[in-house]
Amino acid sequence: MADVVKESQTPRAERLHIGLFGRCNSGKSSLLNAITGQEVAIVSEMAGTTTDPVSKAMELPDMGAVVFVDTAGLGDSTLLGQERTSRTLKTLNGIDIAVVLFSDSDTSLEESLIKMLRRREIKVVPVVSRCDILPNVAELMSRVTDIVGTKPLGVSAVTGEGIEELRSAIASAVERDERLLTEGLCREGDTVLLVMPQDKQAPVGRLIKPQVQTLRELLDRGCNAVCCTLESMPSALSALSAPPQLIITDSQVFDAVNKLKPEPSRLTSFSVLFARYKGDIEEFVKAANVLRELTPSSRVLIAEACTHIPQTEDIGRVKLPRMLRRKIGEELTIDIVGGKEFPDDLSRYDLVIHCGACMFNRKLVMSRVAQAREQSVPITNYGVAIAALTEILDKVVY
Repeated sequence: MADVVKESQTPRAERLHIGLFGRCNSGKSSLLNAITGQEVAIVSEMAGTTTDPVSKAMELPDMGAVVFVDTAGLGDSTLLGQERTSRTLKTLNGIDIAVVLFSDSDTSLEESLIKMLRRREIKVVPVVSRCDILPNVAELMSRVTDIVGTKPLGVSAVTGEGIEELRSAIASAVERDERLLTEGLCREGDTVLLVMPQDKQAPVGRLIKPQVQTLRELLDRGCNAVCCTLESMPSALSALSAPPQLIITDSQVFDAVNKLKPEPSRLTSFSVLFARYKGDIEEFVKAANVLRELTPSSRVLIAEACTHIPQTEDIGRVKLPRMLRRKIGEELTIDIVGGKEFPDDLSRYDLVIHCGACMFNRKLVMSRVAQAREQSVPITNYGVAIAALTEILDKVVY
């Protein structure tokens, strides 16, 4: 049995998300514990023990940093069971690899799930669970092969049968994304100025995640990273022997930074970097043009990945709405959602403006982009929208 590597500090949004799906009491929780070598999930013979998706961030050999998601069982027809199923299906939006457990001769639920996964282009690892006690295992494995097109693995969390093979199958399905936040915008030896206002949203004594991740990447790439606030930007520029090749700023001070920016320097923002890293930057820039067409009777949805309690001058809940109403009209209707909450029906909106999504993985962001596209609703990003509202989008590199 492979040793489980101690969980590292890799951000959850940068980890591969692996979901376990199956009927109630199909053995998902037991299997998760067996895969990870830890008592991650509660195991019980009582159906419906797992009520909400349970996530565990870990590092495993041959897989690296991952998040395992144990979901509530499918097939519970009670009202509470239907709600559990709804929450389970919502997790599909952020799943990279799905381990689907087959444990019954009736495979109709699993077949429907496989179709959903394929529509979302999620890789499937099929498993026949509890193979040590399940009757007619060979017959079920043959049927699953016909359904999935891949021979399933027979596994038992009790005896350990097939666990190593399952780890290997998951590792083989892994496709690591080697894209960089600053890809194509700078190179080794370049000087990059990071303008980082420290508002009330920033944790005391720490930088916010987009700033930390960007700064770390620049250091890893061999760039000369210089940090300042908006107020200290003039002195930071004067201390340099030449203009920086790139300036990365907080979107909320885009306009002010643009006015101070030396002509040779290129300009972007942390939010724009994450927009192209996590989402579809071309789609976001195209959708930003819709801002010119909005009227006071329009309706806009602002989607914020973070679930923090709003503070004074919160960017998504205060500053951006204020900018929108100043530009379009005070009567503009703006709805705001946070965290994993996102409407299934976007048709009543003229535009969706999403945050940089530093707390989400790319799969989840792209599922929202796809949803908006399917419903013909334009979707853009905080940084792109702010650049458009301040009429400097043509000066921003992305």
